[in-house]
Amino acid sequence: MAYSVLVAEDEPNIVLSLQFIMKKAGLNVRVAENGAQAVREIEIEKPDVVLLDIMLPKQDGFSVCETIKSNAEWADIKVIMLTAKSRDEDRQRAMDLGADDYITKPFSTRELVDRVLELVNEDRIADA
Repeated sequence: MAYSVLVAEDEPNIVLSLQFIMKKAGLNVRVAENGAQAVREIEIEKPDVVLLDIMLPKQDGFSVCETIKSNAEWADIKVIMLTAKSRDEDRQRAMDLGADDYITKPFSTRELVDRVLELVNEDRIADA
């Protein structure tokens, strides 16, 4: 079974890049262009990982992260904040809301794929 990733990002070039590298790593990828759509996509089919931009239209990434982590059925979804916001306050807020990682743009695609695979494999090991 392939793991699934939901990319919540409104910048088309970043979406294309993320789709490409995640599919190349063997992951199933879906895309949400705004925060409200990300929540709807999770309601339709729960992903293993959400790559979540903070600055999204309709509902920001902080709010989406809080929605995910406060829902008992979704709390095990891994959330990686992927953002241009590099201030310590933003990182701390994301982590306080339950984010599993915080990666600033620009980012290394290899490191991002490694981190996604590491997070999903942690769950597989924990479930064994």
